[in-house]
Amino acid sequence: MKKIVWLLCCWPLVLAAQTTVKFSSDVPLLQAEQMNPRFWQTKLAAPDQLLLTPAQIAQRNNETFTLQSEMQSLHSLPPQYNKAELSGIIQSVSKVATTARFYTDGTALTPQHWQHYLSLLALEQVQAVNPLRFALVVKRTALRAFPSHDRVVNEQHNADLDRFAETALFPADAVAVLHRSADKQWLLVRSFNYTGWVQAADVAIGSKQQVLAYTEQQPFIVVTGAKVHTAFNPQQAAVSELQLDMGVRLPLLSAAELGFNVHGQNPVASYIVQLPLRQTDGSLSFSPALLPLSADVQQGYLAYTPRNILAQAFKFLGERYGWGHDYNGRDCTGFISEIFRSFGLLMPRNSGQQGNGDYGRNIRFSTDSTVADKQAALAQLQAGDLLYFPSHVGLYLGTVNGQPFMIHDVNTLLYPHSDGSIYRGTLNGVAVTPLLPLYATEQQSYFDAMYAIKSLR
Repeated sequence: MKKIVWLLCCWPLVLAAQTTVKFSSDVPLLQAEQMNPRFWQTKLAAPDQLLLTPAQIAQRNNETFTLQSEMQSLHSLPPQYNKAELSGIIQSVSKVATTARFYTDGTALTPQHWQHYLSLLALEQVQAVNPLRFALVVKRTALRAFPSHDRVVNEQHNADLDRFAETALFPADAVAVLHRSADKQWLLVRSFNYTGWVQAADVAIGSKQQVLAYTEQQPFIVVTGAKVHTAFNPQQAAVSELQLDMGVRLPLLSAAELGFNVHGQNPVASYIVQLPLRQTDGSLSFSPALLPLSADVQQGYLAYTPRNILAQAFKFLGERYGWGHDYNGRDCTGFISEIFRSFGLLMPRNSGQQGNGDYGRNIRFSTDSTVADKQAALAQLQAGDLLYFPSHVGLYLGTVNGQPFMIHDVNTLLYPHSDGSIYRGTLNGVAVTPLLPLYATEQQSYFDAMYAIKSLR
């Protein structure tokens, strides 16, 4: 009895000892409540309005593939490339930089260094006729400009910006295999929106029919969390605790057909998904894996509504910026692409391709555009619209006291002090910021640099 009385007497003291940390930020105008998606969702006039139906999204994707030359359906690729065609593709992907490049220790790349990377391309092994092969990605992997893990930076020596990094591929992504590196450790592959070098150990080769049929299999689930992981299992390491990023689509299997024991676990509290598996000879097979019912996934694509767009964006809040999907994260366009991929919407990889692309509804600005032109366009923005700047993109959230805010995956933090000097900070992650006070470069504000607004409605 004495022990119980002591606990009751002391409980208020425990509560009184709890404190909170006061919000503090060097981002101008930012308040703590603005980093909660509900703050912005409550501002939506019609938060659950269906912006596009699944059929309309499929039609939009078809239009995007038609309009954007950098996007190509794997179904429509030719069965082979001749020597000139394949050599041209390789040389367009792996180009010697026209400006100085350095290793992260400060060593400048010399012509001899570049010759080494060019020798890895195995251009002399390109044949008169080069048949395409097809593959599925078995684990998240880097797509690079050269078949090498070497980190190379520009004259600014920002070690976070590896200029050989291009993007990432995720488990279950389909690719066409075009060529192999001289050391046979890398493959040149084409995804639906990018071409680059990937480690051969991270893909499994199958027939074209086998690969493409897998990507269209019904029913399916879509990863709607920033990252989820398959359940641990001790029997099949390749599909145990496998990371799956937002937008990954996986065929859904049935316990009624597969049984009630998957890698030693009853699937009653899990989704059973089918994952590609790489055999020791590099060939493709498949394995079931479990995703807990508690995982942030969705059967079928998410409903494309304003509320869901904002919810998806905020799931990345605070994730470390990763140029070219480096650091197991993503960059500004990867951030945007994965958000919209969870609704089934596909788009080009790079910000310039997106911002200058003709898909969607677009407002363009030029050097002849006035401040009033841009202000009028900003006044018409709707949450989820995309704002494009040179080499950058942000997602519009709404306004606070007339100030437009956006969420974006961004490296730098620049804005002018009252004396005209520039504050040089860092964000290096997914953050909420106002638009108007910030600078894209030390010479130009985001407002002045903005060249396009895109609406995918």
